[in-house]
Amino acid sequence: MIVRIGCVVEGHGEVESVPILIRRVAQVFDPAIAVAVPHPIRVTKSKLLKAEELERAVRLAALKVGSNGGILVVIDSDDDCPAELGPALLRRVRSSQEHLPCALVLAKKEFEAWFLASAESLRGCRGLPMDLDPPTAPEEVAGAKEWLASRIPHGAYASTVDQPALTAAMDIALARRSPSFDKCYREISALLDALRSGSAL
Repeated sequence: MIVRIGCVVEGHGEVESVPILIRRVAQVFDPAIAVAVPHPIRVTKSKLLKAEELERAVRLAALKVGSNGGILVVIDSDDDCPAELGPALLRRVRSSQEHLPCALVLAKKEFEAWFLASAESLRGCRGLPMDLDPPTAPEEVAGAKEWLASRIPHGAYASTVDQPALTAAMDIALARRSPSFDKCYREISALLDALRSGSAL
């Protein structure tokens, strides 16, 4: 079975990483599902928070998947509280696309916090040390990109290269120790289930 999911993301790294993540979750959720993910719509968070910008991006993503697709929006929460910002943004997403199943995920702090939660599985990947361990509270680290960069031999983290590679390598089960990634996993699974059954979220 093939399902189509249109994405709205904010960063250049997420343009490549979110489709990888969706396919990896789908493989765990139901290996019989093949996911087609058109090139994501990228809009900065500051712009997405403005009136009508998120709605416009969602409509563009919907055009890419057609009447039988779904929509996933993935944004970093940065200093915002996901529990407060998330519901308001999801209402805007659903109001702009009432006929397609939609999901919205806010990575607490940033997408890279999910790598910190699954750090053991990333040992040796992109030059990360073989004794890499996660910090005590991955989602509370101020600057997950910097945390990773400080542990990469050349001392730089390039989101367009490193983020997709780490997304492909991280252990999904370990990443679910991060509450916001666990929510991401559950939201993508619910979206896949809705598309598989032809129901709306």
